[in-house]
Amino acid sequence: MAKALFGHVASDPRSTRVQYENALLRRRVADLEALVARLMDENDRLVAGRAEELTADALADAVTDARAGEVVTA
Repeated sequence: MAKALFGHVASDPRSTRVQYENALLRRRVADLEALVARLMDENDRLVAGRAEELTADALADAVTDARAGEVVTA
């Protein structure tokens, strides 16, 4: 009963192959999780940079609009 609860692994060559494939898949999942985390960080950085560009453009447009609306007297 305890063997069933703890996942008894027989000395069958197929089980060692399954263990090997399981280890490979776990490694691949970990690599993909790390890639997703890196891409999310990069995306956040790019979004923040674009937000700064849009804010700077909006401020420049506001200044341009304000200057165009000024009455110039000489």
